[in-house]
Amino acid sequence: MNLDISKELLFSFSNKITMKVRQAIINDHKAIVDFQLAMANETEGIELDRPTVEKGVEAVINDANKGKYYIAEAEGRIVSSLLTTYEWSDWRNGTILWIQSVYVLPEFRRKGIYRSMYAHIQALVLKSEHLNGIRLYADKSNLPAHTTYETLGMNQDHYITFEWLK
Repeated sequence: MNLDISKELLFSFSNKITMKVRQAIINDHKAIVDFQLAMANETEGIELDRPTVEKGVEAVINDANKGKYYIAEAEGRIVSSLLTTYEWSDWRNGTILWIQSVYVLPEFRRKGIYRSMYAHIQALVLKSEHLNGIRLYADKSNLPAHTTYETLGMNQDHYITFEWLK
């Protein structure tokens, strides 16, 4: 999916953090893999297979049709990442971006990092005539995430997500 959208945005916070959000490149691979392994462990107590995750992250970075990773840099290092994937909506004749695989380093949580990343994604949607919205899912027990998403104006009024996984 080749959409003409901005690749970088700079944010400054009153707490003296300056952060840049940008689309990930192959050099960001290790940080993203580490974040995915940590997230699975923290949120679901799952130990993922590193080589599988490495291949999965690399597949996305090398093929934008699968999705796009975005990272946040602060204090000279990568402090967060998220993945967007695509859902075609025949109702809207356009694409909905799904936000997945969100991770923020623990010491940077509650500092506006995710809020800025979300603002970046939202700006991409607003600027594009091909993008129509944003969706995400959160574990039912992850109440802090629910609060964050609701604070950003998202709601859980419409759908329940069901899944079957091999």
